[in-house]
Amino acid sequence: MLPLFWRIFLSIWLAMAVTVIASNLATRYLLDRERQSIERQVGLQEIGAEALDIRQRESRGAAWRHLRGEGERLDLHLMLIEKEQGHHRLPRGIRERLKSSGWYSHKPALIELDDNYQLVAWPRMGGEGWLDPRLFRFVEMALAFVLISLACWWIARMVSRPLRHMETTARSIAGGDTQLRVPERIAKRRDEVGQLATAFNAMTDRLCQLLDRQNHLLRDISHDLRTPLARQRVAIELASDGGADPELMASILSQNERLEAMTGQILALYRVSERGGDIEREPVKPLMLMNRVLRDGADYAEHRGVDCKLTASEDSKTAVVLGDAGLLQRAFDNVLQNALDHTPPGKSVHIDVQRGDEQIRLTVADEGPGVSDELLGQLFEPFFRADQSRGGKGWGLGLAISRDIINAHDGHIEASNRVEGGLQVSISLPVFING
Repeated sequence: MLPLFWRIFLSIWLAMAVTVIASNLATRYLLDRERQSIERQVGLQEIGAEALDIRQRESRGAAWRHLRGEGERLDLHLMLIEKEQGHHRLPRGIRERLKSSGWYSHKPALIELDDNYQLVAWPRMGGEGWLDPRLFRFVEMALAFVLISLACWWIARMVSRPLRHMETTARSIAGGDTQLRVPERIAKRRDEVGQLATAFNAMTDRLCQLLDRQNHLLRDISHDLRTPLARQRVAIELASDGGADPELMASILSQNERLEAMTGQILALYRVSERGGDIEREPVKPLMLMNRVLRDGADYAEHRGVDCKLTASEDSKTAVVLGDAGLLQRAFDNVLQNALDHTPPGKSVHIDVQRGDEQIRLTVADEGPGVSDELLGQLFEPFFRADQSRGGKGWGLGLAISRDIINAHDGHIEASNRVEGGLQVSISLPVFING
């Protein structure tokens, strides 16, 4: 097949060529049909013969009156002329039409009576002709418009449909459906669109392979680290009991606990990502889970010197979602811990729970430094830390785990900066029962 450039070029060129040919054929067809319709008038040959006989027997005036009467009956102009005298007796417009050979020359009908006389017939429409040449120009323009429009529609469809399909596929892949690819019927096209689809599929395959390798590597490393970390913890405790330096052992134990927490977070992220929406579901009250999270985090908030303030609407107290209570509690806890980590002592974390249209919305807002706008979209990526504005002690996994958990529950999570300062994380979940 030809490259896409030449296919578009030839399609437009052929459309214009077909337009010219078709319009000319249509014009000639209309002209011939008009002339033939006159010639097919019943008895036109006989009328001419009668007029010629009257002229020879009586007079030229009698023949003229006969033709005028017959012409009124047939709605035609009829004129008997002698060949030797030419057509000078005809109206000027009719003479010009007889001599013209252009596309718009609407010639009258010429009926041969004998070697010396002809009968000329044309419709009664002002004596200047019948079909206006503008009609034929309109026909040509209409044909050109229709044919070129069809060609442009076909070209636009040929180019835009596969590109739109690739755009939809790319959006779905970006949304997490990494199994999607551009269909073979598009990738097998032997033009630039097919080459683009093939390259797109190859790029997607490569990226998915790299992501899978990354996930498997993190899972395997985290899994393999758990056993030596557990053994190291036992050894540290034994060394402490044996009289080793308490401060040194406490420092080593603290780092060991951090490593264990990090490996646990990585494994949790991997498990949630692998399970996706295939989780066990049961009726859960989000407000009850949030209260539980606040109770569990009370000691840490007190240690940080941060006050937690919860507000909830009346209709949110009975709202129920369908999901895994343990996973949802972990998602809420990660968001709250992130807010506590980045709220200075003496400040507050504001938790708001509101019932919306078919959804319940939980908002956790801190009074910390916030995040630059260009980094907001990366907050939920694994291992991302906006240290330049929100220096913390985590590994950038908490919000990533929360995102995967909320997505698995058909919800939505987003972050934004507050006008009064600080970061706000909002979670929306579809309501199953609004009791």
